[in-house]
Amino acid sequence: MEVMSHLVGWALLAVYIYGLNAELISHLHPPKQDFSNTTCVFPFVYADEFHYSCISIRSDYDWCSLDFHFQGRWRYCTAQDPPKCVFPFQFKQKSIKTCTKDGFILNRSWCSLTDNYNRDRKWKQCSPYNF
Repeated sequence: MEVMSHLVGWALLAVYIYGLNAELISHLHPPKQDFSNTTCVFPFVYADEFHYSCISIRSDYDWCSLDFHFQGRWRYCTAQDPPKCVFPFQFKQKSIKTCTKDGFILNRSWCSLTDNYNRDRKWKQCSPYNF
C-alpha cells in the first residue's frame, strides 16, 4: 500500500511539473496570432473599468478589446494601436483643440484621451511632431 502511495505521489509530481513546464513555455513563446484588420476599441470596458489604451491584465502581452464592452473578442496590440487624442477636450476652463503644454511641468505637449480631462484625467504625451 505504501509503495502505491509513493507511486501516486510521484505521478502527481510529474503531472504538476509537466503542467508548469507547459505554462512556462507558453509565456516564453506566446501563441502565434493572426493579426486581423479589426480595430481596437478605445475606450473599452473590462472588469468593470474603462481602459483608454492597451492593457496587460491577465496576460504577459498588451492586448485590447474588439468590443466596447469586452465580450471575449480581443487581439494583441501593435505599434499602430496607441490611444488617440480627442479634440477638442476640456481642460480647466478652456476648450483645447491641439496638443498643449498647459499644466505639464516638464514643458512637454500632451492631450486628453477623452473629451473632458477635468472629469476623466486620462491623457498621453504627444509626439514631438504634434506641437
